[in-house]
Amino acid sequence: MRFTLRQLSYFVAAGETGSVTRASEQVNISQPSISAAISHLETELGVQLFVRQHAQGLSLTPPGQRLLSAAKEVLRDSYGLYDVVNSAMGMVAGPINVGAFRTFTPLIVPELWKKFVTRHPDVRMHVTEGSESELLEGLRTARLDVALTYEISLSIDMTFVPLALLPTYVLLPADHPLAGRSSLSLAEIAQEPFILLDLPLTRQYFLSLFERLGLAPRIVTETSSPAALRSYVGAGVGYSLMTVRPKNMRAENDRPLVYVELAEDYPPMKLGLAYLKELKRSRVCEAFEAFCREVIREDGLPGMVPVPAS
Repeated sequence: MRFTLRQLSYFVAAGETGSVTRASEQVNISQPSISAAISHLETELGVQLFVRQHAQGLSLTPPGQRLLSAAKEVLRDSYGLYDVVNSAMGMVAGPINVGAFRTFTPLIVPELWKKFVTRHPDVRMHVTEGSESELLEGLRTARLDVALTYEISLSIDMTFVPLALLPTYVLLPADHPLAGRSSLSLAEIAQEPFILLDLPLTRQYFLSLFERLGLAPRIVTETSSPAALRSYVGAGVGYSLMTVRPKNMRAENDRPLVYVELAEDYPPMKLGLAYLKELKRSRVCEAFEAFCREVIREDGLPGMVPVPAS
């Protein structure tokens, strides 16, 4: 067989995303390289792996579907070779694919990534941002080894390692009449314009906080972008709810923001690491978990204000 593990990995990326463009973004390689790897495999194996549809992207043929499953197994087994060497040499080396929830990725992940690869320079870390549901799908399809996310709505096929508890805050413009309060009840602000963070599972969580009190928020707009949400609030369009409180208290449009604790006794969100139970953890994953336990905690969250002591 005259093909490489790298070509197999490019094929897997294309098969899982259904797009050369998205596969290129996922593995951080040029689109021609993805296309060339697919063409080489088709020639070498003597089968058509994809149906190329201009508008809909790529669709796997039946042989392509079977190869996708087999290729993922081959790649997982090949990664195990790193563990064999790591164990013998007492090293931590090899690849790790980490998923991170979109709202806190820019706060936590850059510092986490830099410090981890500085400690373990032979590790090749790749980070994928996504919503909670996208991260769970990435774990199930083995595109991700581990995901930094919330425990919310994890299914029974996942293992969760809690790292920190994050309360929910009311996000206000700094000149709001209630911005000076130490805490706020949702009942005090529910009739004001509300900006909803529209990410799968996240939106249900925030809306459930109102439902517990028999309230309905006055939603003026929804956005899947945490940056846009902060700018809307900073400009005075409305208020919102967030579980991450950055050290930088200014929105992207440079408007000052205030994070006020919720007065209601809501359970905090659990931030941690999610794994697929059936997938054996590599030595790199174990080292990453140990590092996260060391770095991520309520009194020292990277990029965030420490959580107030209860």
